[in-house]
Amino acid sequence: MSAEPLWTLAAMADAMRAARSGALPAVVTGISIDSRTVAPGEAYFAIKGDVHDGHAFVEAALKNGAALAVIADSHRSKFSGDAPLLVVPDVLAALGDLGIAARARLNGRVIAVTGSVGKTSTKEALRRVLGAQGKTHAAVASFNNHWGVPLTLARCPADVAYGVFEIGMNHAGEIEPLVKMVRPHVAVITTVEPVHLEFFSGIEAIADAKAEIFLGLEHGGAVVLNRDNSQFKRLQKAAEKRGIKRIVSFGTDKKADARLLDVSLHADCSAVHADILDHDITYKIGMPGRHMAMNSLAVLAAVSLAGADLVAAALSLAGMQAATGRGARQTLELPQGTAALIDESYNANPASMAAALNVLGQALVGPRGRRIAVLGDMLELGPTGAELHRGLTDAVTANKIDQVFCCGPLMRNLWDALPSTRRGGYADSSAALAGEVAAALRSGDVVMVKGSLGSKMKIIVTALVKRFPGNAAFDDVRVQGDPAV
Repeated sequence: MSAEPLWTLAAMADAMRAARSGALPAVVTGISIDSRTVAPGEAYFAIKGDVHDGHAFVEAALKNGAALAVIADSHRSKFSGDAPLLVVPDVLAALGDLGIAARARLNGRVIAVTGSVGKTSTKEALRRVLGAQGKTHAAVASFNNHWGVPLTLARCPADVAYGVFEIGMNHAGEIEPLVKMVRPHVAVITTVEPVHLEFFSGIEAIADAKAEIFLGLEHGGAVVLNRDNSQFKRLQKAAEKRGIKRIVSFGTDKKADARLLDVSLHADCSAVHADILDHDITYKIGMPGRHMAMNSLAVLAAVSLAGADLVAAALSLAGMQAATGRGARQTLELPQGTAALIDESYNANPASMAAALNVLGQALVGPRGRRIAVLGDMLELGPTGAELHRGLTDAVTANKIDQVFCCGPLMRNLWDALPSTRRGGYADSSAALAGEVAAALRSGDVVMVKGSLGSKMKIIVTALVKRFPGNAAFDDVRVQGDPAV
């Protein structure tokens, strides 16, 4: 059965003000920027990236079934006259124009999510709970930048009931143009933390950059803010200055509109008791971690503000699962038994690192087992990088981490600050550390691997899984309950 049409050729060409060339189809069924994964019937956009120019892969995309390719007019002479092409001055700008057109035809409710930590997990939670109530569209991955947001918009069918968009940044001024494309009815800021400090004067400047999300909010829209965060009042004032009337807060603070009353953490889930906009509700989240419980408050507040069913959404959270690199779990089959792997290798900053160490610290290990953290550099922290890495010693101690393996020049600061009893091993790179970690594992251990994407901690995860193949989503590691808040 063929895929449903996403765009008619006429609407697509008109939105991008594109010239037509070759034998073009009447419709396209999807949008792709990767010639390797483009599906038959999709339009391939030849975007020029930091490493590769997509124009080099146009012929491969067409050979793999792309219905047409969108190219820059400066490259037109490279392709045959009968190639199915839409020709534009700039391909990325054309993708943005198509995204704007997609938003213009959308009648569903739109939610935008930003924040220093928790954007993707919050977006995925919203996708799950809203998807159970109506046709929902969200990015397939962390497509939250200058090409990811317009791509996600351009892929959005016209008939969705809900659209969920993640918006990221590492410099001031990056959120504004993206949120003005998305034009959300509800904007969520999960938290503001000291990340990307290399590009900001301080956390207040980060808060101001996150507040750019208010600039695209639809008239009469609502914002959801973390009341426990140090930047809450700054963000609240920024929203009020923009004339936003509906400001909903979440957290443990007694004044929070979505308030965490109690949380109990278990092996593969968290049980939450909360007051969500004056609704007393108890629900289960299919992932452990206090930070997940906190994010769920924002999710349910946003769901309610978008007009969806709050109780049904809370029930849907039970099916949440961690994504690869963001807390996904596996059992490792060792010669003498099993160990547990927590894959947090996708990214890291001080806040997410502390949260991951907290989850590891709550794990109940097997007989003679240990809690082992394998940590790579947290990047883009600027002059404060060394201090913030050393500062992880407090989280290591508080969460009773038995051994810490470190890699990278920044993590050397943590390694030097650790007592010798907690030192597992150090190497300059993840590739050099992988073998040492594998050799150290024993039955009953729980090992968590985390670092910024640039520190390439996935290499260690891959090495462990290859050496000790086991089962995904292990359920034999229990965690201690979190006291009432």
